[in-house]
Amino acid sequence: MDVTISQSRVEGRVRAPPSKSYTHRAILAAGYGDEAVVTDPLVSADTRATMRAVEAFGGSVDRAGDDSRLDVSGFGGRPDVPDDVVDCANSGTTTRLVTACGALADGLCVFTGDDSLRSRPQGPLLDAIGQLGGRAESTRGNGQAPLVVGGDTGGGRVSIPGDVSSQYITALLMAGAVTDEGIEIDLETELKSAPYVDITVEVLRDFGVDAERTAEGFAVPGGQSYDPVGGEYAVPGDFSSMSYLLAAGAVAAADGTSVVVEGARPSAQGDSAIVEILESMGASIDWDREAGEITVPRASLSGTTVDVGDTPDLLPTIAALGAIADGDTTIENCEHVRYKETDRVSAMAEELAKLGASVTEDRDRLTVHGGESDLVGARVDGRADHRIVMSLAVAGLVADGETVIEGGEHVDVSFPDFFDAMASLGVDVERSE
Repeated sequence: MDVTISQSRVEGRVRAPPSKSYTHRAILAAGYGDEAVVTDPLVSADTRATMRAVEAFGGSVDRAGDDSRLDVSGFGGRPDVPDDVVDCANSGTTTRLVTACGALADGLCVFTGDDSLRSRPQGPLLDAIGQLGGRAESTRGNGQAPLVVGGDTGGGRVSIPGDVSSQYITALLMAGAVTDEGIEIDLETELKSAPYVDITVEVLRDFGVDAERTAEGFAVPGGQSYDPVGGEYAVPGDFSSMSYLLAAGAVAAADGTSVVVEGARPSAQGDSAIVEILESMGASIDWDREAGEITVPRASLSGTTVDVGDTPDLLPTIAALGAIADGDTTIENCEHVRYKETDRVSAMAEELAKLGASVTEDRDRLTVHGGESDLVGARVDGRADHRIVMSLAVAGLVADGETVIEGGEHVDVSFPDFFDAMASLGVDVERSE
């Protein structure tokens, strides 16, 4: 689907979608238990993949008609061997979390996905499962899906790099809680995207599971059960998705007005750093934490320097902001962002350049020269990546003329109503097949 964004001014109130990261973890945590209700979930392409996996393991997920709750009957700590190959579609989070879960099965599980997912690295997680006595293989021998795992993997001590994906750590912690011995994780390198593990520890705690940081990395005792207080878990709003709405207000709010984003209650999400990043660029932010509302008027933005080691999903948003701001915006420590749904570093450099931005790309750094950029509408490729699509839409609010974004349907991965939300703020949006 092509989506055309015309230069627009925005104003009004809009609610951020529920957190994709929390929803994934909550669905699988409920699956590990007996029964639980997940309220305010994000129902999207990615989270539906996690629901399918829970059902493949012997659980069930019943959705309310308005998707306001998920009633999950779990598999009681030990997954069944699925009847068929489990398709994780485009969801890397699903793949990694359920790979560790599948390793607990008394038999073999096969996980695969689309072309993009089958190019993403899984080798360190497979190696970790092997260290714990399980079977874990890539069918092509390249550390990428399709994956075969199983063997009733036990607990123990495991050594794993921390600079490829924090999702490996999350997967092992969630699975380790239901093993007899538990799992101790020694990190071989510095942990990237650390706030995502903080999210995991927070969700585990809310489901009655203890996990902790150690001097070497992380540890989770075994023999635990997943059981949230009162049998329910509520998903908070998503700051990764919120970043596009906040950016829209900062670059395109109508004179004398603001964009008010609802659903912004504090949590362990590292991507709440978007508030500080916008402030460092000159935006005036009013965050009412108790009400969960952030108010953003338009501002004259200036370039900044941001380390995205812990916040990789913010890179596309920051790059789009940098193309609009005065001066240089430098995004550092970003090599791991190349291993997402697409190489997001190159994708943003190339697509922003089509709009007239001046960009310098290095392996671990992206610099957007806003003072040398004059954005003009053009046809750009969303790279089948939800975050690229939404960030280019932010740039399109300011670009002169019309910006046509190819692959607009991919917002369904994390923010299915994104273009409706933008239209509600006054953005001129046209969609065509």
